Amino acid sequence: MLRFISLGSGSSGNSYYLSTPAGGILIDAGIGYRTLKSHFHTFAIRPEDIQAVLITHDHADHIKSVGKLATDYGIPIYATALVHEGIARNYCVSPHLRADQKVFIEVDKPFMVAGMQVTPFAVPHDSTECVGYRIDEGGVRFALITDIGHITDQVREEVNHANYLVLESNHDTEMLMAGPYPAYLKGRISGPTGHLSNKEAAQLLAQFATPALRHVWFCHLSEENNHPELVRKTADAILRSVGIVPGADFEMDVLKRKVPSQVYELV
Repeated sequence: MLRFISLGSGSSGNSYYLSTPAGGILIDAGIGYRTLKSHFHTFAIRPEDIQAVLITHDHADHIKSVGKLATDYGIPIYATALVHEGIARNYCVSPHLRADQKVFIEVDKPFMVAGMQVTPFAVPHDSTECVGYRIDEGGVRFALITDIGHITDQVREEVNHANYLVLESNHDTEMLMAGPYPAYLKGRISGPTGHLSNKEAAQLLAQFATPALRHVWFCHLSEENNHPELVRKTADAILRSVGIVPGADFEMDVLKRKVPSQVYELV
C-alpha cells in the first residue's frame, strides 16, 4: 500500500512524500530545510527511512534542501545527469553534493527503490532537463507531472493510465495576462517550456482520464496568478461539460502552497 503526503506545492517550494512498508521517498526537496524537518516531525517521518530524493529538475523551488538532506542524513539524490549538472551550478544548494551522494537515472529507464518501481519520463520545461515520475506498486499507478510547458504524447499517456495523479495547474491565463509581471515573464510562464494553465490541465483530464483514475491533486499553483477556487471552478466546468463529475467519477483536490496535505492511502 502506498501512502502520499504533499509537504508543500507551489512556486516557493515543492516536496512530496511517498512510502510503502519498505520505506519512503521524497519527490523534490524545494522547501526550506527547517520547515521540511518540522513536517517530518509532524507526520512521524523518520529521515533514516527515506531511501531516496527524486528530483524533477534543477530550479530552486525543487532542490533547495537536497544538500542538507544528503549531508545530514545520507539520503541519496536521484536525478538525470543533466539535472545533476544543474544542481551543481545552482546557488541555492548548500552544501554541494559529493559524487557518492548522487545517483544517476535515465528517462524511460525504470528502477526500484523502497519497494516501488519508479520510471522517469520527459516533461517540457525551461530547466536543464525536467522529468515526471511514474510510480508502480502493488497494482497501483501513481504519476506526478509538474512544470509542464505544453502537453506531450507522453504526458497524455501517463494521465491515461494513472490511478492517482498529481498534476500542475499553475496559473489562470486571464490573471497572468492582466497582472503586474513584465511581458517577458508572462511569455515565459505561458510559453511551450513554461507552466500549465488551469484550463489546459482540466482539458487534459477531460480528454484522457479514464475510469481507472481515482484521485487527482492539482499542484504548483502560482501565488500571484491563481487561486484554489479558480482551479476548482475551471476544472469542474470543463469536466462536467464532457460528463465527468468530480467527487463521483474521481476525487479532486487542490494542494496548498505552504501547508501539508493530509495523509492519503492509495489502494
